Amino acid sequence: MLQVDKQQSLMNLSNKSLGWKLILQYGGLFVFSVAAAYLAVWAAVSFLGNRSVPPASALQSDEAANRQTILFLEERTKADPEDFIAQNKLAGYYLQQVRETGDLTYLKLAAHASQTSVATLQPEHNIDGLAELTLAELTSHEFAAARDHALQLIQLQPDKSFPRQMFGDALLELGQFDEAKKAYWLMEQFGGIQGLTRVAIEQRLARLALLHGDPRTATERFRKALRMALAVPAPQRETVAWCRWQLGETAFLTGDYAQAEKHYRDALITFPNYFRALASLGRVRAARGDLSGAAEQYEKAISIFPDPSYVAALGDVYHLLGREQDSVTQFKLVQAIAHLSIVAGNLYNRQEALFYADHDLQPEKAYENAIQEYSVRKDIYGADAVAWTALKAGKLPEAQAAIKEALKLGTRDSKLLYHAGMIARAAGDRASSASFLKQALDLSPEFDPIQARIARKALAALTEGNADAAN
Repeated sequence: MLQVDKQQSLMNLSNKSLGWKLILQYGGLFVFSVAAAYLAVWAAVSFLGNRSVPPASALQSDEAANRQTILFLEERTKADPEDFIAQNKLAGYYLQQVRETGDLTYLKLAAHASQTSVATLQPEHNIDGLAELTLAELTSHEFAAARDHALQLIQLQPDKSFPRQMFGDALLELGQFDEAKKAYWLMEQFGGIQGLTRVAIEQRLARLALLHGDPRTATERFRKALRMALAVPAPQRETVAWCRWQLGETAFLTGDYAQAEKHYRDALITFPNYFRALASLGRVRAARGDLSGAAEQYEKAISIFPDPSYVAALGDVYHLLGREQDSVTQFKLVQAIAHLSIVAGNLYNRQEALFYADHDLQPEKAYENAIQEYSVRKDIYGADAVAWTALKAGKLPEAQAAIKEALKLGTRDSKLLYHAGMIARAAGDRASSASFLKQALDLSPEFDPIQARIARKALAALTEGNADAAN
């Protein structure tokens, strides 16, 4: 362990390095302490009435420089594991790699580096280390631990905004929505907030708007975040691409598939082979009837990052194309990916549960996975997963209770509404079932290539039944 005098000499360097970078998985955010960035942002967005989306252009990649920096820091920490400043920076670069590539190997490395840092020097004298550890926990879906560490950061630095950002993120995932809103509000109250911290605020307010069923406000927030992200002196391409991708996701939620596709393609202009945009482009091509194009995009995304939800979606597209053996192969791969490692298993419990439920496979295991996930992550989509898997497992009362929880914020998402409609149908509530299913299909008629078809058939059967009853 470092001696006290070494602690003191390095502590000042650590605190000065606090502003160098704050990296967070959710939202692809980089928070830099650059005063010029703040001025540039507000000069660019001083007129709030501007609702246009800036045209897309390619942004320079810093991948090569980042890899060189990572190699340098790895050598440095190998030579001196107690160099906590190098460990902190290394953790940050690893988390950036997670965002850009989806490679969970970097997540484990980030966790190790940040844990080594705080073990070397206590958080009271190592704010950066605790911050990086908190970010690694958020990315690993260890939300309770992240909440507690973010609260510790708030106590250590009550005059800083970024601990409240992380605190709000953790609370939101834990289903404590009012507390999360308060944390974000407090984050806004600090003066002198830098440019990309403003981006962070707008992105979080956009997400809250979506959860409360207000996609229009969410779109405006994401547009504002995009303009701010582009206005800083050196725009970060993943941050910009993430904003464009989120604009696409919001458009898709409301059934505006043409606009969604434009945003996804813009994200790919900014950041070629951005795996999130590739997968979403596959989804929107399927929604627009281009199954071959959808398969091509999903294949590209999976070659970069084989997320189980992408693999399952590709399996569905193969099924619709009549490529049954390829479809079966993808479905087997979903289950294999979910069990690759403990980290992957923790991250993919919900996706695996929904995959099983959507395809009527292993209903009890699906329900167990959803319950396990919901026990530590009580957001509305966790409640929805419990509801959907409970229905497939024949647990109707549990499904009814969980879907009520999932809908409590008024979220306008076709999948939530579809699940509510199918649960109401199972309960014999034809009127509610028809209402929910109609809302789902009116909002986004092709929200899923398989499930939307089931929704249409179910709604048609309910409508015909009502007509027969009237006659």
